[in-house]
Amino acid sequence: MRFLVAAGLALAACAPARGPAPPPDAQAMMSHGLSDAALTAATASFQPAVLALAERHDPGLRRPNLWGRPLGWANLDLRRIPDLGIPPEQGEDAVALNNLRPFAGLPIRPMRPFVLRADADDANRALHCMTQAIYYEAAREPVRGQEAIAQVVLNRLRHPAYPKSICGVVYQGSARPTGCQFTFTCDGALRWTPQPALWREAQDVAKRALAGFVDKDVGSATHYHAAYVIPYWAPTLVKMTQVGQHIFYRWTGPWGEPPAFTGHYEGRESELSPALLASLDPRTQGGTYLAPQAQGIPAERKITLAVAGEVRTYNVVDPTTPTGERTRVMGTLYAARRQPTPEEVRQINESLSTMDKGADSSAGAPAPAAKTSVGPKAEAQGTAGSVPG
Repeated sequence: MRFLVAAGLALAACAPARGPAPPPDAQAMMSHGLSDAALTAATASFQPAVLALAERHDPGLRRPNLWGRPLGWANLDLRRIPDLGIPPEQGEDAVALNNLRPFAGLPIRPMRPFVLRADADDANRALHCMTQAIYYEAAREPVRGQEAIAQVVLNRLRHPAYPKSICGVVYQGSARPTGCQFTFTCDGALRWTPQPALWREAQDVAKRALAGFVDKDVGSATHYHAAYVIPYWAPTLVKMTQVGQHIFYRWTGPWGEPPAFTGHYEGRESELSPALLASLDPRTQGGTYLAPQAQGIPAERKITLAVAGEVRTYNVVDPTTPTGERTRVMGTLYAARRQPTPEEVRQINESLSTMDKGADSSAGAPAPAAKTSVGPKAEAQGTAGSVPG
């Protein structure tokens, strides 16, 4: 309070005299003392603008600075994963809330067929894990719904962000009570014996999926959830389509398009390491952005972009390609800038040192005309090799 009134008095003393009511004399107010009663009385005479400025800069109030902030900023806690204001509803309320968010309406592009090539042990384990995923996630769904679940498993297998075996994809995060990627692996559903007829049906769907069947309904989807629940990650992904009781999503941008799915099956279905069983998907668990190289995406790759309603595939060239070797080719994209190599930084520093010595030796000489080009120092900060647009 004392800081608030002192700041207000200072602002009042500096306030212009014009206005409906001239500000009171600050020194006269200070002469009445700094007791809580006197300070409270003093604040009653502040102009609204002065009072608002004083409150904003008072550290004793410990209020968030909401100047220009969006609604809800005061309640933001960076230590928690944002839920975007969506309550953990289930049942009819969740269905109604899911219906409020429309589907993206973007093209759903089919994936390439996947044919499992493995020895007998890996093939049997892969078939068993795929059948489990289909059975426990969609045993009561129509065949189309079961095929969609199998396609998501295969999509994750070939996406750089996920394990490279069927069982690895299905059981990723299963050691965490709330971190499993497929709910049945951590909610106790495996304790129940499958119904033989439904298991055989799920197994038939799994066999077809591992033999090259492609479900074109869900395309490159890597996520899904039941229509009667609302996961916190749903608004962060592209809502593609609904098949049966499941809503399917893909990653945003080129990361969710078929050309990004460059992973290859590695087998070793029985090798489910503790790190894999305890792992999470960083982008839906509050993690930070991962660089493409850290995710296994090569520096030179193909991406598919939709521009002005026209879909084209481009080659993205390695950003370390020297500028002199770059040529303008239709359908080719070049990285706009790259970080200089240590050798380039050393040469830049040597050039700067030489220039400084030359400047010292010619201190009395007239200054040359100014240049408009970017100097070496700017290149050392990350613009070396940039190509004009």
